[in-house]
Amino acid sequence: MNLYYVYLLRCADATLYCGITNDLDRRLRDHNGGKGARYTRGRLPVRVVYREEAGGKGEALRRERAIKKMPKVKKERLALEWLRDDRQRKNFRRSPY
Repeated sequence: MNLYYVYLLRCADATLYCGITNDLDRRLRDHNGGKGARYTRGRLPVRVVYREEAGGKGEALRRERAIKKMPKVKKERLALEWLRDDRQRKNFRRSPY
């Protein structure tokens, strides 16, 4: 079973884009290279503001659908909480203690 990711991108116009991939680094390069989704091509650059692992493609597609159905406020909260947690993890790893 391949590992998939569900992700949210923040576009240059401050909108959010949700997608799935099995290689997040490559997909982000594709998006920022103008080879990603049509939605993001005119809204470059984009950056990852949320990601989660999904067991397989089917699970990732179901989670993507659920996120896309969320109200914008809930998606924004999801991104904000993930970014906050991600910063805390990075700061913890840099800590000399």
